[in-house]
Amino acid sequence: MSGPHIIRGSVSLPEAELSWRFTKSSGPGGQHVNTTDSAAELRFDLARTEALPPVWKDRALERLAGRLTGGVLVVRASEHRSQWRNRETAAVRMAALLAEATAPPPRRRRERKVPRGINERRLREKKQRADVKRGRSGRDWS
Repeated sequence: MSGPHIIRGSVSLPEAELSWRFTKSSGPGGQHVNTTDSAAELRFDLARTEALPPVWKDRALERLAGRLTGGVLVVRASEHRSQWRNRETAAVRMAALLAEATAPPPRRRRERKVPRGINERRLREKKQRADVKRGRSGRDWS
């Protein structure tokens, strides 16, 4: 692996809490693909980890609830023919998934009253447009 995979700021995926599993990859690749375990499956126990701050952990558990199996987040990569590249892809995908899941919620939009001038201008332009369209009809031709 090429160094720690940073989630956000100074928080990164701890290598000790990651578990790898390798299987035969499906799809094309010739005879070589039938003999090597090139598909990579990365598991991260999100429920038991101590690497994430408690707020981030709770947020990630809530947002990734549909993807978790017993509190464990699983990412599988099998698009490359080499195990090393699949490992890199899975780790980057895991870090991106956790970064998105631990991100703070967006700021709430504050509703504001539409200024009267803007509303009047909109209605005036609407009336002008209606007059233009009404002028196009052939009803008044005689």
